[in-house]
Amino acid sequence: MKLHFVSSKAPEALKAAQQLKHAYGQSPREEAEVIVALGGDGLMLETIHSVVESGQAIFGMNRGSVGFLMNDYSADDLPGRITKATETVIHPLSMTVTGRDGQEHTALAYNEVSMLRQQHQAAKLKIHIDGKVRLDELICDGVIVATPAGSTAYNLSAHGPILPINSPLLALTPISPFRPRRWRGAILSHEARVTIEIMDPEKRPVSAVADQTEFRDVVRVEVAEDASKSARLLFDDGHSLAERVLNEQFRF
Repeated sequence: MKLHFVSSKAPEALKAAQQLKHAYGQSPREEAEVIVALGGDGLMLETIHSVVESGQAIFGMNRGSVGFLMNDYSADDLPGRITKATETVIHPLSMTVTGRDGQEHTALAYNEVSMLRQQHQAAKLKIHIDGKVRLDELICDGVIVATPAGSTAYNLSAHGPILPINSPLLALTPISPFRPRRWRGAILSHEARVTIEIMDPEKRPVSAVADQTEFRDVVRVEVAEDASKSARLLFDDGHSLAERVLNEQFRF
């Protein structure tokens, strides 16, 4: 099995990469059947974005902190583990932002797209779903559009719903909403097109973030699933991503 190892800069991750390269060899990245990522969830997201065009499968092992998207670390029989692994295919969100300067930018998000206030004043947002205004004014610290894979990350911290990994759904979750005070967000079809208009962007500037890509001073953000792109994640047998997401709903 041709493997290519990548790691974060954490000492534990670098040491593990060195050991595994010595044990299993380091194939050129373009020839590898599987990319083995050593680190935490941040490295996993970086690796996912790096294989958008190649479509290579990723087997992550936790040498970071949380490691929700990673398998447990072990150097033993790595090809055997990968052969028995369960594959999960996830699709990203495509984010298109328009800045105050009129320029458009695009980025992909496998976890979530977040709009965040840039200064001390709360953001004022207008929310459109499939071209129809659903919320005239949301005063808040921001809002999140999360995929099922990302629903257990920032979305969960903002009290958003956990979505089953294979569900055709998106979570729309406000961050610290002030008005309307009781609005807790919405669960949307994965085919929904979400448009968020920033009201009073000069006085209340907002940034937009797709996973690790940020654009500041935006006036409009459009979000939709991009089904033409995907990532293939491999998990140890019995510890699939679907099982992990389900378990999160029973943790206290």
